Formats: sequence, structure tokens, C-alpha cells
Amino acid sequence: MINLETPKKFRLFVQQANQVADNFLRSNSRKYDLAEHEYPKELDLLASLVDGMSDSGQSKGAGATGVRRDEDDDSVKKGKIKNGTNMSSVLSVIEMCWGDVGLLLSMPRQGLGNSAIASVATDEQLEKFKGTWAAMAITEPSFGSDSAAITTTAVKDGDAYVLNGEKIFVTSGERADSVVVWATLDKKMGRAAIKSFVVPKSLPGIRVERLEHKLGIRSSDTAVIVLEDCRVPAENLLGDPEIDTKGGFAGAMATFDNTRPLVAAMAVGCARASLEAIRALLEEAGAEIDYDRPASAQSHAAATFIQMEADWESSLLLTLAAAWMADNSEPNSMEASMAKAKAGRIGNDITLRCVELAGTLGYSETEMLEKWSRDSKILDIFEGTQQIQQLIVARRLLNLTSTELR
Repeated sequence: MINLETPKKFRLFVQQANQVADNFLRSNSRKYDLAEHEYPKELDLLASLVDGMSDSGQSKGAGATGVRRDEDDDSVKKGKIKNGTNMSSVLSVIEMCWGDVGLLLSMPRQGLGNSAIASVATDEQLEKFKGTWAAMAITEPSFGSDSAAITTTAVKDGDAYVLNGEKIFVTSGERADSVVVWATLDKKMGRAAIKSFVVPKSLPGIRVERLEHKLGIRSSDTAVIVLEDCRVPAENLLGDPEIDTKGGFAGAMATFDNTRPLVAAMAVGCARASLEAIRALLEEAGAEIDYDRPASAQSHAAATFIQMEADWESSLLLTLAAAWMADNSEPNSMEASMAKAKAGRIGNDITLRCVELAGTLGYSETEMLEKWSRDSKILDIFEGTQQIQQLIVARRLLNLTSTELR
């Protein structure tokens, strides 16, 4: 039976992650928000620390790279409950984004590209790409959330694939040493022909065209990447190279089933930071928050806070449920989308309402509330927008295909 309390074996790890977030991320948050595109050198030490913790087994799944399903896990086959790398990754991401979302996304070897590798790579590929820092390149100028509309091509040529196309909004696109590029092997084959490739940036034919200036997560670089006749070794195609028309887009979408709970966790962490800050400000101003009294009998500020806290709690539970299902080899595509949709929207709502409740303080750089409201917006957009998540959930509930419900 599912239990969504923090597992005992992860509690010390969560405390450590919170301390790291406070001392490394929160303390540098404003500095790198103002210094857009400047690389946060403080993260090198932190990334090495996280790598060491993961390698030693002290905190397997520390950071975003922990997501992976193990269908052959004996404990799961025997019906035992497992709290594994998906759960520990979600818990650590919540704490890190309580510190700073942009800086977490800037951490070497902890990006969504690394999560994609962890999700679908073979055991041999996991070993081959161990230690790489991978960005994720899906979106193109011609589309946003419809990943099936990918036009970047990958043509087999001997022992390599030749990639051509343009990718936009690539997080850590300049800083990462590799890019997980989604491309189609055959446009006529539709969704089934879309595969992901690990493309080292040292290869000829891949270049960073420009960096974007953004509303939020300004400490994280976001790039436009162009591929022109870029020859990628055939073994860098993640997972099965065969086109499975029956499986359709399932292989590629498995990446999202594992990474969307991570994005939900980012929103949960950022929203929690805002809730804690606004509660302190309200109490300082004399507003009393009483859980034993009905909302109608309390001040508007107190009633609003209680409602936000309830929404936050529901987002947290959905996120933990999606991660738990992945750890226990249960299909979680719908739950991953539910968590991402709920947390993404509620996270943005909470941070904006906290700005409103704080008045002039909320709009000022003397508090972090305005920054968190800017950072949270992207969490409702990337890895599939709010509308796309709702569409996925509807398809699952109604048992309809993407053709039948668009």
C-alpha cells in the first residue's frame, strides 16, 4: 500500500539537501539572477558533492539524474513496496528548488538531459555516458508542446546518424558538454520514428546559435542549438534503434513519465519557499492564521494562506504518488501529467498571490517573493504545458488516442 510520508531512509538525506539548498543555492540566488548568463562557479563544488554522495550510495538518486525504472527489480516482482531513486530524486529536487530553481537547473550533470539518459538508456549506455552533463533539446521553432511534430532529422549513414535541425529553449545548452537531441528517423513513420540521441558538443556540426534573455530562472542559460550534418555515432541513439509502429511514441514518452514528476517537484519546492516567506511576513504584521477557525471568520490574508497551503499539499501528494509508482514499476503516465499540471499551475498561482499579499514588499527586491514568482512561471510551461498535460490526462481517462482527442 502506498504511503506518502517521507521514508525513514531518506529523512536525513532530505535534511542535508535542505542545508545545501540554504547555504549554496539560496545564498547565491539573487546574485546570479542579476548576473544573467554568468556561470555560477559555486555549483562546481556542490555538483562534485552530489556526485560523491550518489557514487557512495549514501543518497542514491540525489539530484535530477536518479530517475529510472527497473522492471526486473526482484523486490517489486515479489510485491514488496519500494522507495527508490525516483522518490529520492523528487525529494531532493523539492529541497533544492526551495533554494533556487535556476541554480538547480544550472548544476552540472543534474539537468533534464541527464534524466532522459537515466530513463531510457541501456545499461551499456549508462556506463558510457556516466559523468556527462547533458542538456535536453526537444522544442523547435515550428512547435512548442507537440513533441510528435519534431522535424529534426536523423539519417543512418554507415555507423553513424547524420542530424540536421534547429532546437530552441535548450536549458544549459551552452554550459553542458552533451545535448540529448530528439529527432525523427523517418517523417513518414510519424511518432514511432522519433528517437533521442546523445550528441557531444565537441562533434563537428553542432553549435550554439545564441542565448535567450528570460523572465525567470535567469541563472540558467537557455540556448538555441543548430545541427548541420552532425555525424553522431550510432551507439549514441538511446534505447532501441528499431522503429516500433505498434509501440508508437511510447519509448520516447517514457522519458516524460519520469521527468515530469521532477518538474512538479521543482514547482512544489519553489511554492513552499514563497509560503514560508509570506507566513513570516503575515505573522510579523499581526495576521493570525488559525486552523481551528473557519476561513470566513478569519482575515482575508489568513484565509488566503490556508487555501494556498491546501493547494500546495495536494500538489505535493500528487508528485510523490507519481514518483512512487515509477519506483514500483506501475504505469504512471497519467499521474505524472496530473502532478505536473497541478503543481505547475498551483506553484505559479501561489507565488503570484504571495506577491500580492506582501504588497510593496512583494514587488521589491528586498524580498525574494518577486523572483520566485518569475521563476515559477516556466514550471507550468516546459516539459509540456498545462494544456498538454490536461489533454494527456483526458486521453488516459477516456481511453482515447492522440488522433481521437486532439
